[in-house]
Amino acid sequence: MKFSNGARGGTHAYPVEDDMIDITTASGQTDRNVKNHHHEEDDNSTHYSSTFGGIHETADIPGIGQYEDFHTIDWQRDIARDRMRHRYIIKKKQDSVWSLIQGAHDAWSGWLCVLLVGLCTGVVAGVIDIGASWMTDLKFGICPQAFWLNKEQCCWSSEETTFDTGKQAFWLNKEQCCWSSEETTFDTGNCSQWRTWSEVLGQSRTGAGAYVISYLFYIMCALLFAALSASLVRMFAPYACGSGIPEIKTILSGFIIRGYLGKWTLIIKSVGLILSVSAGLSLGKEGPMVHIACCIGNISYLFPKYGRNEAKKREILSAAAAAGVSVAFGAPIGGVLFSLEEVSYYFPLKTLWRSFFCALIAAFILRYINPFGNEHSVLFYVEYNKPWIFFELIPFIGLGIIGGVIATIFIKANLKWCRYRKYSKLGQYPVTEVLLVTVITALIAYPNPYTRMNTSELIYLLFSQCGISNADDLCDYNRNFTDANSAIEWAPAGPGVYRAIWLLILALILKLIMTIFTFGMKVPCGLFIPSLCLGAIAGRIVGIAMEQLAYNYPKNWLFSGECSTGYDCITPGLYAMVGAAAVLGGVTRMTVSLVVIMFELTGGVRYIVPLMAAAMASKWVGDALGRQGIYDAHIALNGYPFLDSKDEFAHTSLAADVMQPKRNESLAVITQDSMTVDDIEALLKETEHKGYPVVVSHESQYLVGFVLRREINLAIANARRTVDGICGQSLVIFTNSNPPQTLGPPHLKLKKILDMAPITITDQTPMETVVDMFRKLGLRQTLVTHNGRLLGVITKKDVLRHVKQLDNEDPNSVLFN
Repeated sequence: MKFSNGARGGTHAYPVEDDMIDITTASGQTDRNVKNHHHEEDDNSTHYSSTFGGIHETADIPGIGQYEDFHTIDWQRDIARDRMRHRYIIKKKQDSVWSLIQGAHDAWSGWLCVLLVGLCTGVVAGVIDIGASWMTDLKFGICPQAFWLNKEQCCWSSEETTFDTGKQAFWLNKEQCCWSSEETTFDTGNCSQWRTWSEVLGQSRTGAGAYVISYLFYIMCALLFAALSASLVRMFAPYACGSGIPEIKTILSGFIIRGYLGKWTLIIKSVGLILSVSAGLSLGKEGPMVHIACCIGNISYLFPKYGRNEAKKREILSAAAAAGVSVAFGAPIGGVLFSLEEVSYYFPLKTLWRSFFCALIAAFILRYINPFGNEHSVLFYVEYNKPWIFFELIPFIGLGIIGGVIATIFIKANLKWCRYRKYSKLGQYPVTEVLLVTVITALIAYPNPYTRMNTSELIYLLFSQCGISNADDLCDYNRNFTDANSAIEWAPAGPGVYRAIWLLILALILKLIMTIFTFGMKVPCGLFIPSLCLGAIAGRIVGIAMEQLAYNYPKNWLFSGECSTGYDCITPGLYAMVGAAAVLGGVTRMTVSLVVIMFELTGGVRYIVPLMAAAMASKWVGDALGRQGIYDAHIALNGYPFLDSKDEFAHTSLAADVMQPKRNESLAVITQDSMTVDDIEALLKETEHKGYPVVVSHESQYLVGFVLRREINLAIANARRTVDGICGQSLVIFTNSNPPQTLGPPHLKLKKILDMAPITITDQTPMETVVDMFRKLGLRQTLVTHNGRLLGVITKKDVLRHVKQLDNEDPNSVLFN
């Protein structure tokens, strides 16, 4: 078996920007017709030819090296080209001071690029957070004196706003005191500065009439925001819909989707995300933030080192993905681990450093903007005053099992719905679907206070522990306090707690159903926040149940050792946090990055062990009930050519069983020095292969190299345009030797575009080895030989279809190469 690789000669121009393209969906859905703008820069591309002995050699052909849309890059080729470029720069450093400056700029361009990506990502995330908060409150009312303020900001200046805190510190001002206390409640219920829509229309704030008016405005605003979001996506940027993480994973694995990271996608995704979150749909903005950050990361085209090399560009995109999670959750370390564990395909050590730096800068900028208004850069900062107890590992693991079951139900149901949408007429009316789901969501969400409120606020409420002044039904315990500084003792649950439990159970069912129908619609929609919400609801219910069991049976062997002091020893908010991690882990199959994100998300460092236990239990249950997480399942649904490095291949088969064509079938090849331009053009018309092996002759079939279809077309077209005498009868030469010149037209020498060292295997190579080669080397194809003679070709699509077939799945579901 031969493992060889080499770089093709010549200088290649790369597309410097992915912009919008015309595309028709593979499922026959709505045509995505958007203008295509190709702006190509190539200061190295020239049009000239050299002549020696009557043989014309085309060199530096414009366009060679570019990849076609919906095709996989050649990782080995691009990495080899980068090494050659690096050696050339080092060599040129000795020539002049200017070359030395250029070399220094090349060395620092990666750090400069990720710095810009981090800065821009932090700013965009802050704008999205502020805009979504304001528009969400706009469904309930407005601040007449300053309409651009959300409810909380509007009420900051109101004398009727109350700040209730537990412990006081005389050296803090009112705002600092309130934010530093875990029992703080910011009560804006009686704020006269904020006017509900019923008050704006001359009605009172309470009563049946006010409820009906508020209900109608809630539905109308939700419909307006959702319609705007879906219309913007449909008209200007079809790629701005959905989460984006499945496509980002596929792009980082080496797949080309032009326009997916373009400027219009960035703008529409950002604006549409604000609108869709504000509409109250069961979605989040965290997944789309990864897509937005990668769109910002596409500014790497400004740096030739990355813009002209698709493999190097993906190093910047990996760092951008880390920054996206960093600003979405305020979790820079979790963002780096998320990029490493979940989305990145090629992650060298220097990419780890740059990802960390990019996530750090993005988190710093977001912290400076302070969109959450609480001086914390995290969404759900909590601080529990009691440690977890060893026996609680039992319910924590139980929550992991529950999370895995909920996640499996969601994944299977969502895939069935997305498959139905894809192949039915419903897929032809995306805006209608969005409006239908929005009106149903608004109708059923408003009557329940836990589904009416913003999902992030609900998660924060479920994570929080009950304070003395907390008036929510979740904290309606039968306690007697003598003063505000009394310790919180154990107490039986009051009627409000039981009422809240029933409402939470109803909210869990409704949110699960609506998330199934929402994820995958043609609006920007993420899955992290809905998953966290489902788990937090389930966890809070379990936490309350455990709390009441410990109160009613204090002498039980399970509780007697730790809970017999008369003080509350169980924190329901901690169970909500563990449940949230369990469902999110079951949905995404994340483990290490999930635990780090959760403790960064909440500030609960001491609760790593419960989070780890729940995450592992959830992953095991999810893997037992369904093999794929939601993102991998959607990659398979869309037919993207993604080979997951985490999957195992244990089937016994050989390369000869998978190669194309089969034994004793003819193989389309190009000979090294016996085919004319007409012969090659006829071969290109008769076949649709993306590349062709070059052999010594049709009789011997000894392998010489491999050449891409696109590069042959470009080379011949360039030669016809720039070289005198080149015609259909010109002999095409792929070797250094100069055959005797005849009286006919001049020969065309194309050795520059020939890969002289393609990676080859023998026909007896086990497919386990072949699959590992495609995964670890990022191959597009490999050539199959026997004793040096060419037998066939195995492409990435062939490998994927073979794996699908062995797993009893439809091999034709793999649509791209």
